Amino acid sequence: MTNQQLKLRMMIVTALFAAIIGVLAQMTIPLPLVPITGQTLAIGLAATILGSRYGTLSVILYIIIGAVGVPVFAEFSGGFSKLVGPTGGYLVGFIPAVFLIGFYMEKTSFNFKNAMIANSIGMLITLAFGTAWLKIAADLSWTAAFKGGFTPFIIVGLIKAALASWIGVLVRDRLISAKLLFSQKTELPKSA
Repeated sequence: MTNQQLKLRMMIVTALFAAIIGVLAQMTIPLPLVPITGQTLAIGLAATILGSRYGTLSVILYIIIGAVGVPVFAEFSGGFSKLVGPTGGYLVGFIPAVFLIGFYMEKTSFNFKNAMIANSIGMLITLAFGTAWLKIAADLSWTAAFKGGFTPFIIVGLIKAALASWIGVLVRDRLISAKLLFSQKTELPKSA
């Protein structure tokens, strides 16, 4: 496989993960201020399977697609107004979260323990961005923003972090075994 073919494959996988995030975003449990969605599970999967570079690119692509109006955000919504609205901080927080999850995994190893640590940190980053943004955009007190945008998501976030870790490591190992994905330790093929 040439470098050009590998780049094409990774662009396709990146786009596929952007689509997966959009699909899982539609799995929602409505709450008064911010719904619980499958987005954070998908973010964790993207980072755990693809690593920092391609995981981050998939999230950026997802956000761009949603920002231009395609209804890929939670509850089939889209548009730039979602990014600057009360829940926009969660979407923006996905970018540093996915990068740091993937970066942590690349610097340690792709096993469940490290994935759980990384995904838990990523969840906290997303919640911190979302809560701060919610406080400003909705003109709430810090206490109200914390109660509405952080506290209700801790337990669910840890469950999603565990699922993303377990499924992500399993899928990554299988994709590497099938030579559909290359690990950091695998030397990439030379151009022909």
